Amino acid sequence: MSDVDRTEEERIRDAELMRQESRYWWIFLVTGAFWLLFSVAVFRFEWSTVSSISILFGVVMIAAAAEEVLRVPGASTGWKIAHAALAVAFVVIGVVSFIHPGNTFAALAGVMSFYFVVSGFFDVFAALSSRGTEGWWLRLAAGIAELLLGFWAAGDFGHKTILLVVWVGAAALARGITQLVFAFALRSAKSASLP
Repeated sequence: MSDVDRTEEERIRDAELMRQESRYWWIFLVTGAFWLLFSVAVFRFEWSTVSSISILFGVVMIAAAAEEVLRVPGASTGWKIAHAALAVAFVVIGVVSFIHPGNTFAALAGVMSFYFVVSGFFDVFAALSSRGTEGWWLRLAAGIAELLLGFWAAGDFGHKTILLVVWVGAAALARGITQLVFAFALRSAKSASLP
């Protein structure tokens, strides 16, 4: 929907919602920095078993679910539903990876591929719906990268534990980038709304 097609009431409502959310831009900056540091930690440690990687991935999913829950109160009605559904999906994925942490490479790769596809689709959709805002293309690129990683994980290439580590680290890295982009977009909206 272009700006021409939108009513004045919708533009005012969206501007008010963005102004309310922009007060909390720093929360997304902090969580984005946390995700980036976490991704570096994942790549630095020696994860030698599928079991330990599965537990690590479960922790990442529960943290991602908590982050989505924090986004619900500041979102519009449609986005509240989307963030809540994404949080539920992340909790389910996290619980599945905790239930049988010793599962095979194929099972964990399947769970990870489901995460990447769901998260990537959400990020692509959110980026396309916010076209024209600052940094929307960066979220689009991160979403496309997540989708590609999802299909790669589903393809079960190589049966190597190191690939699982790369996928967990990539998930945290993509999450950090999208959080930082969102934080600076909110900050720029806050600056633009000041009198």
